[in-house]
Amino acid sequence: MLKEQSTWYASWFDTPFYHTLYKDRDYEEAELFMSNITQHLSLPEQSRILDLACGKGRHSIFLNRLGYNVTGVDLSENSIAHAKQFENETLEFKVHDMCQPFGSTFDAVFNLFTSFGYFEDDENNINTIKSIKANLNNYGFGVIDFMNSEYVIDNLVDENTKTVDGIDFLLKRRLENGYIFKDISFMHEGEAYHFEERVRAFTLDDFKLLFKKADVDLLEVYGDYNLNRFNSKTSERLILIFK
Repeated sequence: MLKEQSTWYASWFDTPFYHTLYKDRDYEEAELFMSNITQHLSLPEQSRILDLACGKGRHSIFLNRLGYNVTGVDLSENSIAHAKQFENETLEFKVHDMCQPFGSTFDAVFNLFTSFGYFEDDENNINTIKSIKANLNNYGFGVIDFMNSEYVIDNLVDENTKTVDGIDFLLKRRLENGYIFKDISFMHEGEAYHFEERVRAFTLDDFKLLFKKADVDLLEVYGDYNLNRFNSKTSERLILIFK
């Protein structure tokens, strides 16, 4: 029997298989970026930071260790349930839809590791940026860390298999209708599973248009976690700082 989920970002992110497939994510790289971006923004200790679409909280936890008051939010109840074990007086996690304002303001709102562009219509993408704007205080900064779509498309691997914890994940990728798709198929305990990831291949120009519609000002653009200059052909990331 094939088990398939339709609303991919609400179902796939809430399964244990998602966290199995991506368990080898680079924590040192994440910590480097958090150190660099907080220093660049001159955020003093005790600043309030909202980590939007925080997953299991790897960025939030390190930001808290740096001395910040951090709130991590995510749509996945399972991810938040896992992250809550790390809570303390200055670190909390909540289930929240990033399309909606959180209800309080922060010195910075971070949306990290391509946790954007999942929606089928621009309205929800614009609403997410508007929500970030509503979550910022008068001096706050928004940061979106997105893939550099041009670089990803130029280097797209059509198909490969990744084995993690005894599960062989067959990964197939394609570009279709302005989205980068990843089809994920595997067997587990005699059951066949299939999931799909779908992310809009937003470019810098696309973000500039979204920001204009959301009435926010783009301040700076960087191309990697060392905050080097962005190059559309060679940079792996597209990091946007706005107010």
